[in-house]
Amino acid sequence: MLHAFISKISVVNYLNFSTHSPLKAAPSSLGQNYNIKGKMSSEPVNVNDFKELARNALPKMYYDYYAGGAEDEHTLRENIQAFHRITIRPRVLVDVSQIDMSITILGYPISAPILVAPTAAHKLAIREGELATARAAAAAKTIMILSYSSTCSMEEVASSCNAVRFFQLHISKRRDISALLVQRAERFGYKAIVLTADTPRLGRREADIRNKMIGFPVKNLEGLMSIDVKSDHGSKLEAYYNEMLDASIRWEDIGWLRSITNLPILIKGILTHEDATKAVEGGVDGIIVSNHGARQLDFAPATVSVLEEVVHAVKGKVPVLLDGGVRRGTDVFKALALGAQAVLIGRPVLFGLAAKGEGGVRTVLEMLKNELEISMSLSGCPCIKDITRSHVRTPDHKLPSML
Repeated sequence: MLHAFISKISVVNYLNFSTHSPLKAAPSSLGQNYNIKGKMSSEPVNVNDFKELARNALPKMYYDYYAGGAEDEHTLRENIQAFHRITIRPRVLVDVSQIDMSITILGYPISAPILVAPTAAHKLAIREGELATARAAAAAKTIMILSYSSTCSMEEVASSCNAVRFFQLHISKRRDISALLVQRAERFGYKAIVLTADTPRLGRREADIRNKMIGFPVKNLEGLMSIDVKSDHGSKLEAYYNEMLDASIRWEDIGWLRSITNLPILIKGILTHEDATKAVEGGVDGIIVSNHGARQLDFAPATVSVLEEVVHAVKGKVPVLLDGGVRRGTDVFKALALGAQAVLIGRPVLFGLAAKGEGGVRTVLEMLKNELEISMSLSGCPCIKDITRSHVRTPDHKLPSML
C-alpha cells in the first residue's frame, strides 16, 4: 500500500512538474543559444562557436583558405591540442577582487595581453575587410598587426581609426618594393615592423590546391607588382607567392632592414633555441613564436610546446610573444605562465569577422579577455605579473618526490 501510495504521488508530482515547471518552456525562454531541437543558434558563447558560423557564411574556397593548414594538418591540430595537455595549478585565498590584465608591448599600453595577428585577405570575409578588424581592435584597446597581404591598403587602415598598429613584412625578391612598404608604414604611423621569417616559399596547402584558390587583390602592392600569375595546376595564390617571395633571405637581411627604418623590428616564425639566440644577436626588438598557423611546414612543433625553449634562449633580453592555437582564456593564461608576454589571435578573428563583421571581432576579443579574467581570478593572480611558471604543469613536468 505504501509503495502504491508513493507511486501515485510520484505520478501526480511528475504531471504537475510537466505542466507548471518553467523548464517546460526552456527552449524559448533560456535565450538565444539553443533551439527546441538542441541545436546551437547564431549566438556564440565561446570563440570556438564562431568557426561553424564562419563555415556557414563563407564560400567553401574562402573558408578552406582561412581554416586550412599544410599537408596532413598534423601541426594545425597540435597547435590546439598541445594547450590541452597543459594543466593549471590554481592558488587559493588570494585577494582577487580587482583583476588587472593590462600590459605594455614595446612601451605601448594595451588592455590585455591579446593582439590581433597578421592574417591575409579580410575582404574575403566581408566587404569592409581590414577596416572593420582595425576598428574592433581599437575598441578592444589592443594592437592589430596588419598583414602584408591585406585587402585594404595600410593607408586606408591607418585612416580608419586612431590606434597603435604594427605592419607585417615579407621580404620580396625586389628589395626596392620591400623598402618602399617599410617607408610607407613608418610614414603612416605604424609603430613596428613584424618580419615574417618562415616563408622562403609557401607551404603546401592542399585545400587551396584542390579548390584552385584564386588570387585576391593585395592592396599594399597595388601599382608595384602584378598578381596576374598564370598557373594551370592547383592554387594560383601559391604560384603568385612563390614568384614573389625571396628564398635567399638570410640573417644578414635583418641588418639591411634595420638600415632602412627606425621602427622596432619583431621577427615572427621562431621555433628553436638556436634561432632565438641568432635573432637576439641580430638585434631584433621582439620574437614571435609561430609556425605560421600551421600553414607552412607540417609536423613542425606546436608553438606552445617550444615556447619555454625560446624564452630560455632569449633570457629576458627582448619580449617573446606566441602565435598559434589560442582559443580560450586559459590558453592565454598558460602561454603567459610559460614566459610569453602576450599572444596573437588569428583564425578566431577571421571567423568572427566572417560571421558577424566588426561586432564579431569585438566579441571574439572580449570573450578571450573575459575568460582570461576568470582564469586569473580562479588561479589567484590579481595581475599579469602574478602569473608564474609555477601556475602550470606541462607534460614533461616532474612531480617532487614525496618520500
